[in-house]
Amino acid sequence: MSLFYERFERHDHGAGLKGQSTHYCPGCGHGLVHKYLAEAIEELGVQNRTVAISPVGCSVFLHYYLDVGHSQAAHGRAPAVALGHKLANPESIVVSYQGDGDLASIGLAEILWAAQLGLPITVLFVNNAIYGMTGGQMAPTTLLGQKTATSPDGRKPAMGAPLRMAELIAALDGPIYVERVALYDAKQRMKAKKAVVKALRLQVENRGFTFVEVLSECPLHLHKTPAEAEAWVKERMVPVFPLGAKKDVVTDPHPPSPHPSFAAEKVRTVLCPESEVPPRYATRFPVHLGGNDIGLKLAGAGGDGAQTAAMLITRAAINEGFDATHIPSYGPESRGGTSYADVRIAEHEVLSPAASSPHVLVAFNAPSLAKFGGAVLPGGVVIYDRSVIDSPPCLSPGVRALGIPCAGIAAELGRPVVKNVVALGALQEATSLLPRETFLAGVHEALRERPALIAVNEEAFARGAAAARELTA
Repeated sequence: MSLFYERFERHDHGAGLKGQSTHYCPGCGHGLVHKYLAEAIEELGVQNRTVAISPVGCSVFLHYYLDVGHSQAAHGRAPAVALGHKLANPESIVVSYQGDGDLASIGLAEILWAAQLGLPITVLFVNNAIYGMTGGQMAPTTLLGQKTATSPDGRKPAMGAPLRMAELIAALDGPIYVERVALYDAKQRMKAKKAVVKALRLQVENRGFTFVEVLSECPLHLHKTPAEAEAWVKERMVPVFPLGAKKDVVTDPHPPSPHPSFAAEKVRTVLCPESEVPPRYATRFPVHLGGNDIGLKLAGAGGDGAQTAAMLITRAAINEGFDATHIPSYGPESRGGTSYADVRIAEHEVLSPAASSPHVLVAFNAPSLAKFGGAVLPGGVVIYDRSVIDSPPCLSPGVRALGIPCAGIAAELGRPVVKNVVALGALQEATSLLPRETFLAGVHEALRERPALIAVNEEAFARGAAAARELTA
């Protein structure tokens, strides 16, 4: 089927038959749900409009298999990400694909409010009554008496009864179609496929929020054969989670959502009052760095200022009329790891905020340089803090590496925290990403409430630029 990739790029890069098999355990229901979702997308002809959201859990690797747009979400946050996609592109067909530990536990608030909002998105909820990926712990849908890793004697009434999510969602005003289906025999599988098709078709028709709960087998954590697991779902789960439509209302098409505007002037008015919009200094987009869409990554330990520098770059680019995004990732920096930010700057519109292969890397510590240095594109630039990094690792051919004593210069100025502004000065000098005046206007804007710090930051920027100039002379 064309909706599935010809070869599944899994973590072990399997070839042959292994390159065309999923990671799911024998008898797991996820594979069938994937198949029905793919068939529905193909039947409705919306492959090029579909975005699938998969969070943490056994569903997380959906992007390996289904040839549609994808976003990964933090645990439980798939409905929020789905709403973001739908609002950013109202013509998209958005599918939030979630398991019970994800949707009914940490993501309970997200799914309830997404459903109540009623925007046309589709949620496929795979309920196997267990936390599958993380070791078989008790889930919100685990049955009373069911033994799990965290309820070895069985779920007791004192642990609460299992949540019936389909009934809970159906009781809200927002959803228009809610159904629970199963997979334990051919008849139920046909009903499951029809429910998935209907849920997607109602979204294509812009009718409203749709939700399909699928009772699924997990032979591994039930310690049963696939056939025994199917019988368990039929005999044990169905009495607790009755099958059938819980809500199915006929509605007019949902009012069309307005298209968001990425016009720089509108974005600027969000960032600062119209009366304080800074002037523009750039005469053109810096296409010399990588065309009309440039990726930057700034990384360091917690407190190095990578996030602040990334935000300064992003706002400076917006001030010049370009589209720019800043995505932070804090990671385990408190344990000596790396905190990083992806920045993208586009002449017209950023299509993806990630910068996995950046044109420019600014690294404030050795772990960050080692982790991201090899990903910089040929012809790119790496700026690293020579004060704490002796020498850069091997980089791709054509990548320029500039060692700037950011921490050393900041210490000489008596303000260690301005080492990120030293790096910005070096960045501007080495790349001409944006004019010097643009960066300084951004610094002034950031320090509007702390004017006493402007002078030392200006000096830090100038010293960083001078250090880069010496290396490129």
